[in-house]
Amino acid sequence: MTLTRGARITGAVLCAVLALLIIAWMVRDLRAGDGPGSIWSYWAGTADLRDAPRPTTSATSLVLLVAYVAAAVAALRSASAASVLVVTGVVTFALRLPSTWIIADAPAPEELRDRALLTTYAVLAASVALIVAGVAGRRPVPEGGERPAGPGRGAGVAAFLLLGFQAVVFAGWEIRQPFIYPSELYPAWFIGGKPLTISLTEGPPGWVSGVHILIFLVAAVGAVAGAAYARPLGLIGGGFMLASGVLGMARIIHFEMYEQFFDMEFEAQLNMLSFVSSLLVAPIVLIVLALKGSPRTPGGSPGPWGGSGPWGVQPPGHPPAAGPGVPPQAPGHPPAPAPGFGPPQGGGFGPPPSSPPPRW
Repeated sequence: MTLTRGARITGAVLCAVLALLIIAWMVRDLRAGDGPGSIWSYWAGTADLRDAPRPTTSATSLVLLVAYVAAAVAALRSASAASVLVVTGVVTFALRLPSTWIIADAPAPEELRDRALLTTYAVLAASVALIVAGVAGRRPVPEGGERPAGPGRGAGVAAFLLLGFQAVVFAGWEIRQPFIYPSELYPAWFIGGKPLTISLTEGPPGWVSGVHILIFLVAAVGAVAGAAYARPLGLIGGGFMLASGVLGMARIIHFEMYEQFFDMEFEAQLNMLSFVSSLLVAPIVLIVLALKGSPRTPGGSPGPWGGSGPWGVQPPGHPPAAGPGVPPQAPGHPPAPAPGFGPPQGGGFGPPPSSPPPRW
């Protein structure tokens, strides 16, 4: 499926609006703080929270900003524009939904909270409009047109393994944290509220981490299946993964934790290694999924198990490949029946059957 021109333009405009809203909040943070350094230190967790002004954005906003710019370009030019718009809308809606109930009780001036709430409603409306544009604007690909393509076979398997590994790592820490953090921190860790203080336009840490895990898992399954949506979803997931690795390494370097690595407890060492793995895996995921694979359609290159469909399975109506004892078949003609099946050749006992024999 492809997108109509109107849907492409609508999607690009909506992505531009979403990007401008994030830029506006980032500019506000720059003016309220002491420059980019104060925002970066807050994002990385190295700032003194008693003195540093709290920004209204986080690294999630930065990743989404890059995703919106890329989605706007893809909406106008890419054959996978429909998948890009739907994926961008779903991810945006999932990440921004908690702000609708968090902002009302946030420790911020009323005027700032009102602007943040209006922005959140606008973002949610734009995300739903992106999904509608990506679904309602689809049309069959014209003859000779470029078809949406998911990751290639090798890229799909690599993305499946890497994204699946990171999903396990992220989920493992989320499962472990209730045994480490005070019980008073829950359920605010997932749904917001006291005693947790969150950036005004962002979701709770547990909620955001849960969305990241879902992104990794769904993109991993889609990548190994060659689905078109796996590329934009996996690229967004790779962006979040890269941001996690960069911010984690910034904390490690700032507090010089690498010098105490061998003196730390085993769990602290695993925590550091988790950030290192995110920093190393994310660029590979981004590179692997940025390369567009060939569509897995009938007539394509044979799969590793002998067929032209996914995992080597022959699509319905496609003649079997020639092999020992199997004569080649012309396209568009039914395959010859295997010996021992079907009506007898050259006549036989009794009249011919009135209908073909059942298929088992």
